[in-house]
Amino acid sequence: MRFTPTPLAGAQLVAMEFAEDERGGFARSFCAREFERHGLDPVVAQCNVSWNRRRGTLRGLHYQAPPHAEAKLVRCTRGAIWDVIVDVRPDSPTFRRWHAVELSALNRLALYVPSGFAHGFQTLADDSEVLYQMSAFHAPGHARGLRWDDPLLAIAWPLPDPIVSERDRSFAPLS
Repeated sequence: MRFTPTPLAGAQLVAMEFAEDERGGFARSFCAREFERHGLDPVVAQCNVSWNRRRGTLRGLHYQAPPHAEAKLVRCTRGAIWDVIVDVRPDSPTFRRWHAVELSALNRLALYVPSGFAHGFQTLADDSEVLYQMSAFHAPGHARGLRWDDPLLAIAWPLPDPIVSERDRSFAPLS
């Protein structure tokens, strides 16, 4: 596995290293020892799948507040997404900054999202599927969110007129 730091403190892009032959390929998608070696939380408490019917669907920006803050490993297993993270740790040098990366079934990349980050994505293809490995169990009372179109963040979502849930539209802006 190859780990590449992003511009946001603690977030990493994770690439699988494939062994290939005439049958196809094989690679590790997760290894607790490798994650620990790179200073990342290797705990997996829960795995979730998000299936999205239509291109342009936007989910997020979601996170859990302490003491139930969660790290995530996010991978797109079908289709493609524009994956966005926002540092919401007040003591971080990258506080309120965002970073985005395209994750797809073709590029097979994953994004490690540290605890203390909000996360969201917009689908770039119909029938996109996203797999999340979470370091903490879902705690509904600690679920939080940021408004996807907050002018303070000015996130450059790739597609206009996104399909957004009423819940995600109701989050207050940081500003």
